[in-house]
Amino acid sequence: MKLSINSFSFVAFCAITISAVARDEDEKTEADWIEEIEVHAKRVALETPAGTYAAPVTMLRFDPSIEVQIRGLAEGQADVTVQGGLFENTGFKIGPVTIVDPQTGHYAVDLPVDPSLLSAPVVQTGISNAIGGFNSSIATVAYGIPKIEAGGSLRAGVGSDNLHNESLRAALLRSEIEGRHLAIQGSVAYSEGDGSVANGDHAFERYNLQLQRATEHTQTDIIFAYQDKFFGWPGAYTGFGTLAETDHTQTMLVLATHRVQTDNAWLEVGGYFRQLDDDYDFDRTTTEAGAPGAFDHKTRVYGIGVHGAFYRRNWDWNYALQLMSDELIRSTDLTEGRFDSRDYLTLSLTPSIVIADSKTSKVILTAGASVDISNRDNDAASPMLGLEFLYPSNNGSRYLTFEYAGKSQLPGYTALNSRPAGLFGGNASLGRERADQAAITLGINSGNRTMELSIFYRRDRDLVDWTYFSGAPFSRQANDVNIDVIGVKLLARDSWNDLNIIAGYTFLDKNSNYGQTQIDASFYALNFARHRMTVALHYHVTDQIELRLDNEYRLQEKNPLRTSSEESFLASASLTWAAKGDDGLTVSCSADNLTDEDFQQFPGTPASGRQISLNVQYDW
Repeated sequence: MKLSINSFSFVAFCAITISAVARDEDEKTEADWIEEIEVHAKRVALETPAGTYAAPVTMLRFDPSIEVQIRGLAEGQADVTVQGGLFENTGFKIGPVTIVDPQTGHYAVDLPVDPSLLSAPVVQTGISNAIGGFNSSIATVAYGIPKIEAGGSLRAGVGSDNLHNESLRAALLRSEIEGRHLAIQGSVAYSEGDGSVANGDHAFERYNLQLQRATEHTQTDIIFAYQDKFFGWPGAYTGFGTLAETDHTQTMLVLATHRVQTDNAWLEVGGYFRQLDDDYDFDRTTTEAGAPGAFDHKTRVYGIGVHGAFYRRNWDWNYALQLMSDELIRSTDLTEGRFDSRDYLTLSLTPSIVIADSKTSKVILTAGASVDISNRDNDAASPMLGLEFLYPSNNGSRYLTFEYAGKSQLPGYTALNSRPAGLFGGNASLGRERADQAAITLGINSGNRTMELSIFYRRDRDLVDWTYFSGAPFSRQANDVNIDVIGVKLLARDSWNDLNIIAGYTFLDKNSNYGQTQIDASFYALNFARHRMTVALHYHVTDQIELRLDNEYRLQEKNPLRTSSEESFLASASLTWAAKGDDGLTVSCSADNLTDEDFQQFPGTPASGRQISLNVQYDW
């Protein structure tokens, strides 16, 4: 199916019309409206890093459901994987739209938005990802946009390796009659430091402006975001620690969303524009001439999305639509592919029905499908099927779910358009990737205590990986691979008056088949932790002092390119003192990599050293 600007405009018109109709009903009827309140418990202790200002990736570093593979600083460059997938298999969604990085997927997590403007992240897998995800075959990290509250914060910090960072956020609120309010919020952040290794310096700056109109049952937001990041790290992408690599990105994002909620339905519509200007240099000591090998790229993306649900008696109907158009505007090196622009469309419809309901239990059956369409590749339809058993009790609930979901996606321009031979070898014949996953999940919620056990099996077909062959040691080659993945995930949480603890464990096993391709190692698909354990602790020592501690132990799958041990223990901590009363003044000392662990999260790429900072913050 070939998409066109006419189809894009038609869907946009439909989305705006739906929004307008919902809003008109809001203002002209006497129906009782309710506001959906989502409470997403945080699964990590630390909300700010020691080495720079906070970014959306910061709260993912020790999440038990997510593996963040870091190049020096997570906020500098990191890959986010879920349940043994690759970085391109994880999408990042704000409201109803997934913010796509068509170049590589490495920059998908680089949302140029202050995390204080967003809700806590929710990791969507299986059916949830199949419904709301877009070009993300395994998982989506989803954010909402909360209502703005008047106030702000000013923060400044200094630390090891000549670090200094400053940030300012301020919000103004104007209330109107009948619960309506208008709000404006701005955020500015800057960070600079030499890094914990030679040639590991960074200079970041970020600017955000948010406009919001909210009522009891609707919310409209417009966010303007810009981020300029220069980041250096030896062997960041090549794995050669002797190469002083740098990456300079400039990201612009304009996002608009509108949400409506009634007592039997909710609807979100949105659209965005994203532009990324990327200047990567594999050796900062050389002078670029703008020729092949300079690795300069510029991409642009337009996207719209609709996501909602409505409820009728025992039926719930979930639906979603996302349409995106991307363009590789210019590139010195991504020039060997079949195309430099692409349109995508994803549709999903998933009804659920309560097939049994009593005072002691409820059984819900879910069945549906999603369709992925592109003008540059074959289309794909993916089914979904789920069965959920709920058992409420006086002090909590228990649940048991069985689900199957399929999903597909298309690779980025770096894999498709790079020259077949070279530092990053492309493959223009790569096509649609598929993932089919089945999972069984058992959970218990009891007051402040929760526990969840999940066992899953996934078939990845034509997954795009970057591989190493000793016959061409200076090249990383894009190849497809079939992988069978088995995993076990355990999450537990408990809290007392002054202490909260969250613990997680994940086991992964993979069986890969690269066909006739000659490989000696994998940079991504087979770079995973067979065993990974996390513990987050948040303890109020006194009324004025609190301790936050995040820990991770892992036993990594062996990789011949890794020169460090396969075992790793990482710990980050912060100790915060708050002034008495409501002064809003806090002083904190933070540390990342307390044990100065030298584990190479990417084979051959040096680890980040210990980082310590002292921070002062004033909230009003």
